[in-house]
Amino acid sequence: MARVEALDFQKFVEGRRQGQPGAASGESSHAYAYAWDRKTRAAFETMKPVELAVAAGVRMFKHIGKAELLGHAVKVGPRQFPRVQALAERCGETLGIATPTLYVVNNPQMNAATYGTNDDSFIMVHSGLVDHLKDEELMSVIGHECGHIHNSHVVYLTALYMLTRVAGLFLRYASLPAVLALRAWSRRAEVTCDRAGALCARDLDVASRALTKLALGSQKLYEELNIEAFLEQHEEAQGSVGRFSEVLATHPWLPKRVLSLRLFGQSALFRQHVGLGSDGLSMEQVDEKVHEIVKVVG
Repeated sequence: MARVEALDFQKFVEGRRQGQPGAASGESSHAYAYAWDRKTRAAFETMKPVELAVAAGVRMFKHIGKAELLGHAVKVGPRQFPRVQALAERCGETLGIATPTLYVVNNPQMNAATYGTNDDSFIMVHSGLVDHLKDEELMSVIGHECGHIHNSHVVYLTALYMLTRVAGLFLRYASLPAVLALRAWSRRAEVTCDRAGALCARDLDVASRALTKLALGSQKLYEELNIEAFLEQHEEAQGSVGRFSEVLATHPWLPKRVLSLRLFGQSALFRQHVGLGSDGLSMEQVDEKVHEIVKVVG
């Protein structure tokens, strides 16, 4: 097995299987995770090309990527943006993980990301996101990123980032099969982490609103946004050949994410978490319905 400085892939796999305690479910702290996310990560553990790509990506990150990302960022803490720090603490408590390390980076694009290794991870929050979202919406986004940490996504996300943005032309070409596999997994991982964000926010409408704001990006139009009309775009797109371009994306299209999140809101797991009773869909039923929404091809 490949060993890259702090990344021992076998140790990573064993640690992932052990899991972490959390409050999301009485049976398993990871019960909210999308089944196809879990299945794909299990398959990765037997795929040598993916292992090698992950090792190479994390190696590059340790040498150059982390310094590049953090060179112009401001670290969040009790004495630096304590309001944002409190949101991160609440998300950590909800998912049963240590309070994540957050940085705010000067970038008007509404985005956030998580990088590093499972033992040394951090969340980057763009300043544009902080400016556009209310605190409860920002907590949903931070909760989403905490979901990546909770579900041991971090090394895969880091490898994908490095291999697609920083790697040289030869390495990028050689790792293309693994990159395509990682992108397909990433779309599934986003479903898992949208659920984590909703669990942290404890409000499905808040989590959905945060996602639609990512699509719109205009503070002047937020109050006029018709979410139902926005979701109708999903059906409209299904009749287009252009829908197959999503196979190269790292995230499902946003209407799919909102529709998938609504199904999670009907689950017994979520309803019990927010105090709405224990009735609702099983996670198996939710995942079957979600799969029909997020799949790129039939």
